[in-house]
Amino acid sequence: MRRVFVDSAFWVAFRLRKDPLNSQAQKIARWLSANRCTLVVTPFIFAESHAYFCRSIIRHQILRDFRENPALVFEQPSYDDQEQAVKILQEHKDKTYSFADAISFVIMKRLGLQEVVTFDRHFYQFGGFTVIDGTSL
Repeated sequence: MRRVFVDSAFWVAFRLRKDPLNSQAQKIARWLSANRCTLVVTPFIFAESHAYFCRSIIRHQILRDFRENPALVFEQPSYDDQEQAVKILQEHKDKTYSFADAISFVIMKRLGLQEVVTFDRHFYQFGGFTVIDGTSL
């Protein structure tokens, strides 16, 4: 089964109908489903996604997305993962990566994941991953 990392930038565009990338996110969601992909996330991705919608009625849908989707799996970052993420932040001083971004990079590398669903430019900047942003589907 194809395993794909899914970033919070996707969840925001997917659930926020007025987001300019919503139609692309909807197309990606159909593609993920049709290809029976396993969606890999971290607690940090959930935290970012929930925080974005925490004062909105959409927060209930986000909770369902992350808690009731059988295609979604959580990958818990280890202490070593977090240490490696901090090193990325220290080494890439010219970038504006968040800690969640850096954890995502580390987790993807550790799991051997090549594909990420996102609209976040930081995954392009970091490099080494195939970014699924809906433009080539």
